[in-house]
Amino acid sequence: MTKTIGYRDWRWQALWWQHFFLLWSTINGQTRYSIPEELKQGYLVGNLAKDLGLGLSEIFDRKLRLSSEAGEQYFSVDAGKGELVVNDRIDREALCGQSASCILPLKIVTENPLQLHRIEVEIRDINDNSPIFSIEERSLKIAEFTATGSRFPLETAQDQDVGSNSVKSYTLSKDECFSLRIKELSGNRKVPELVIEKSLDREKQSVHLLLLEALDGGNPVKTGTTKIVVTVLDNNDNVPVFKKPFYNVTIHENNVAGSVIVKVEATDADEGVNGEIAYAFAEHTPQALLSIFHLHSGTGDISLVGPLDYESNQMHEIDITARDKGVPEMEGHCRVQVTLIDINDNAPEIVLTSNPNPVREDAARGTVVALISAQDHDSGNNGKVTLKLAKGFPFSLKPSFSNNYALVTSGALDRESFSEYNIEITATDSGSPPLSSKIVIPVSIIDVNDNRPLFTQPFYNVYLKENGVPGSILYSVSASDLDFGENAKISYSILDSKVQGVSVSSYVYINSDNGSIYSMHSFDYEKLKVFPIQVQAKDQGSPSLSSNTTVHVFILDQNDNAPAVIYPSSAVLGSLSHQRMSRSAKVGHLVTKVTAVDADSGHNAWISYKLAEATDASLFTVNLYTGEVRTKRAASEQDDSSQRLLIEIKDDGEPMQSATVTVSIMLEDGLHEPILDLRQKTAEPSRKTGRITLYLILSLASVSVLSLVTFLILAVKCMRNSSSSGSCCMRRSDCDNYKNPNRNMQIQLNTDGPIKYVEVLGGDMMSQSQSFRSCMSPMSSEYSDFTLIKPSSTTDFTEVISVLDASLPDSTWTFESQQVR
Repeated sequence: MTKTIGYRDWRWQALWWQHFFLLWSTINGQTRYSIPEELKQGYLVGNLAKDLGLGLSEIFDRKLRLSSEAGEQYFSVDAGKGELVVNDRIDREALCGQSASCILPLKIVTENPLQLHRIEVEIRDINDNSPIFSIEERSLKIAEFTATGSRFPLETAQDQDVGSNSVKSYTLSKDECFSLRIKELSGNRKVPELVIEKSLDREKQSVHLLLLEALDGGNPVKTGTTKIVVTVLDNNDNVPVFKKPFYNVTIHENNVAGSVIVKVEATDADEGVNGEIAYAFAEHTPQALLSIFHLHSGTGDISLVGPLDYESNQMHEIDITARDKGVPEMEGHCRVQVTLIDINDNAPEIVLTSNPNPVREDAARGTVVALISAQDHDSGNNGKVTLKLAKGFPFSLKPSFSNNYALVTSGALDRESFSEYNIEITATDSGSPPLSSKIVIPVSIIDVNDNRPLFTQPFYNVYLKENGVPGSILYSVSASDLDFGENAKISYSILDSKVQGVSVSSYVYINSDNGSIYSMHSFDYEKLKVFPIQVQAKDQGSPSLSSNTTVHVFILDQNDNAPAVIYPSSAVLGSLSHQRMSRSAKVGHLVTKVTAVDADSGHNAWISYKLAEATDASLFTVNLYTGEVRTKRAASEQDDSSQRLLIEIKDDGEPMQSATVTVSIMLEDGLHEPILDLRQKTAEPSRKTGRITLYLILSLASVSVLSLVTFLILAVKCMRNSSSSGSCCMRRSDCDNYKNPNRNMQIQLNTDGPIKYVEVLGGDMMSQSQSFRSCMSPMSSEYSDFTLIKPSSTTDFTEVISVLDASLPDSTWTFESQQVR
């Protein structure tokens, strides 16, 4: 007894070392473990992290997860140790049935980067099942005097274990009339047969009780038993004999129900009732076969009554019995083996091993998006699967191993063109005809800040009336961004620049959310006519992108300045203007001239003169455009010596602005040549006045020459560029002339009613500039003079009054120079 125990211990140690060796073995880089079935939960299978070359920290960082193709999770990964352990009871017989090899494929998925590892766990059979007979007792009826050596097939025992643990031998209880022989069949199958060793004598023993025992090859050996009751019958000499003891039939699995697959046939040498045969399935035929096959008892035709499935069972073995109707009944036996031929009746399946990851639109080529596997339950060419990706997608399939693929990027991605792809993958087998299936994998594209905001216009022109309300909206610029989310959120700002030496932010401010530009105060056209605003639109991406635009604000003139009288000088100083006139003056005699200017521009600066009140309205008239006061008739002795004129000066604006001046004229006797005296006075000016006049003449000559040269240059340029430029007088290089001082020269020939003038502008409009204006009056050509004027709200006219006083009688030309500060 002690020796037996020691021997068994030695065998268990040998098995343990064998298991240990197989447990750590890997084949061709593919990790394989081998464990017996029925292990307890938590049993260590192997150090998965070490075998895959992963550190313990990578198990958490790369989100290692386990996927089983068997459906149930028989294993799990100990995240703390990186070990593969048993998670649930493994029953090899339930998992793999009678298959000689039982391998569980597992998939290990790791992220960042996305990788797939395949491992295999071989489940070894243990002797945990005993041989079982389908019936506890088998009855045989054998006629007496049956020939010695006659054989009667007995029921085979079934053992769910495989290999050495399956049924290996049978034993029969001792009986002198019977013995047991084992018949070897294909597939290493063994069928017990009862052999008559001695003639039976019913009179001596009518019933024989036998015990059939089946033994497996496990350690320890397990057994199963069944009873055999042999009833000895009176003589029915001949047993039915089949023409073939073994029938081999090959059919396709798609044969329809009702079709006859084979016909068994037996004969009996007896006559009459003893020779009539009835066919039947053996008593131990399982119900699964009875639901598929039908045996006609009279003809021996075996037909189909249920569906065949090659994938479930590739072969069926049927035991047939032929009994005669004699007394006692005699029976013969045969076996029918039905082999199925696979047809392509299973479409391939596509399985997502991992859910598709969203992909950044700047992802490099070859970035793994998802892991895919394909399988087909058919065999041979019917089970060979080919995956194909629909055209037009920037993705491709990269083969991995054993019908596993990685879906990777193969081209440039642009979320603005396609924010999501529905990738269609088709799996097709190699059967005839081929079967296919499709799957659609949605892949989202993550936005990257690769588009800068774009304004609706490259630049904006805004026209704003002067004297507006501070805080009113000037304009709203708008930009759009093709990106998404934070990358498309836009904020607006004004870039710092100078306007007349002051930061533009003191003039306007912008709403950063909607791009609305507001004024900080009202604008005065006479001080500021145009200024640019540089607006920037910036998105919220990282890094942020931006673009700029320019808003040109043009101030529109309003009639907000009344005409200002600059002559007579006494009117400028706020008192009456006193003039003298001889009573002998003729009709049309020039008495005086009223001169006024308006700080506005255009129509708002057009001035007209009107005699509003007069002591004698029939004696004097005022020129509507020049302001000259002349006599309408000759003075008489009856006319009052003191004449008072109220002259109203109006501009052409809307609403109209006006001013008045009062002129007092004294009629005197003895003033024969007032004009000559005035001319004499003009001819004998003071030294200072003469010097100023000389300066004015030289300035006018210089400006005239400069204007003529500039006009000729602009005319030549306009003629050369007329084909490519819509305007020649205001051609602008990159729209930035206002930034280049002393390079802006403009000649304008304007007509304000009967008054004609040429205006020459030089320098930067936004900085200090010079402006010269030459006015041509429709006065009589017999007089001419030049007058320097500074039309500004702060102009001090006292410096030029003396010049005007000296030059008034001969005035036909007016030259105007303006210094803007």
